[in-house]
Amino acid sequence: MNDPLNSNMMEATRLTREGRLSEATALLQRALGGGAFVPSDPPDSAGDADEVIEVHAEIIDTPSSDATTKRPSTARKPSENSRPDPEPSNRFQSVQNPLSGSFGGSSSSPLGNSLGGLSGNPLGDSLGGLSGNPLGDLASGSLGNLLGGLSDGKLGGLSGGSLGDLLGGSLGSMSGTATVSPIIAPGGEFVERSYTNSAGTRSYKLYVPSGYTGQAVPLVVMLHGCTQNPNDFATGTHMNALAETETFLVAYPAQPSSANMNGCWNWFQAADQQRDRGEPSIIAGITRQVIEDYQVADDRVYVAGMSAGGAMAAIMGATYPDLYAAVGVHSGLAPGAAHDMPSAFGAMQGRGAARPQASAGEVVPTIVFHGDRDTTVHPSNGEQLVSHLARSVGSPKATARQGRVPEGHAYTRAAYKDAAGDTILERWTVNGLGHAWSGGSSPGSYTDPKGPDASAEMMRFFDEHPKQ
Repeated sequence: MNDPLNSNMMEATRLTREGRLSEATALLQRALGGGAFVPSDPPDSAGDADEVIEVHAEIIDTPSSDATTKRPSTARKPSENSRPDPEPSNRFQSVQNPLSGSFGGSSSSPLGNSLGGLSGNPLGDSLGGLSGNPLGDLASGSLGNLLGGLSDGKLGGLSGGSLGDLLGGSLGSMSGTATVSPIIAPGGEFVERSYTNSAGTRSYKLYVPSGYTGQAVPLVVMLHGCTQNPNDFATGTHMNALAETETFLVAYPAQPSSANMNGCWNWFQAADQQRDRGEPSIIAGITRQVIEDYQVADDRVYVAGMSAGGAMAAIMGATYPDLYAAVGVHSGLAPGAAHDMPSAFGAMQGRGAARPQASAGEVVPTIVFHGDRDTTVHPSNGEQLVSHLARSVGSPKATARQGRVPEGHAYTRAAYKDAAGDTILERWTVNGLGHAWSGGSSPGSYTDPKGPDASAEMMRFFDEHPKQ
């Protein structure tokens, strides 16, 4: 982080500790460049909006006491690392948007433990632990927690963490991620497992639909955003319900607070952007573990994510093109758009983002969703991702069509075809959509039911793109 910004953050910390909240707020607004991002195109235009990235994660699992293992007749022998525990069944409830409401300081708050976690105090210990401190009207809406927790618990120590909710939403409009139980159909299972390699250990939830009887089925790996967790993400995306209808497995890796204070995937760290290293190696390991333990169609393995998870999904496609047949990125960034916290801050704000890494080898077919009213991450990040991928395959021919969800948002769908006439990229720009999963379900966090169904469209795209 540059010295002036770092100094401003330290001064804001001092002012807040002295109770001079209005001065601290004004200083932060100036330091972060002022007002909220306003898209260049009106809500009903077909302009080029782009992707966003960010959410937050915490693992909230309550396995039942009468846990049973996955059906032995439909699964291969579990690996030594896996520990299945079924999830109590429940139906979708209504999702609470972590970007609305007050910061709150409980573990379910978007700023949660990364900013001190004091009830009612948006910046918690980071700004002195003053209960009731709002710092909530920052127009820039940039102190989210996409990048995770603040180093040393203060805004001045940015080298090891992030600006709290930098990629997570507006300081003035956030509420905690609800504790939810995703849908589990009769006969389906939602089991908890884990994977360990030299880079670390991650737990994950695996949804096994009732229609799985040992036949080869697709696998979709879903990467949550900051302050989210597998249960929350499964609920908001209603991917388990789709798995029941279409019969495929869904794995939800969980990012613990020990790896990132806000449960964000560390997409912005150079060590976590490479094949066979860091978090990509763990996610790939989880994918392979499921393939080994269950009957998975090897040519139908996919990865998708939201926000920080969307950025990591893009990284997985770039680093493991041999493993994944297609990628879904919702509100994410291009691989290599950042290499540390300062560059991530610039990229998310749409200022001075690093050039994405050049693709080494084949480009994995990718579908991108982004809202043109996302104030958490500048929409130009979505455009950058699509442009990066398009350049890697030459000059694909693009066509676009517009539509509108009945009583919902308008959208533009752009399809990019290669020389053979095959669609290799899709970009969905949703007018009026903020930092939320388009067409998502309550009570999952970061969802907007008025947009086109991103989950259904991703599965449609995936079905059209088996591994070649």
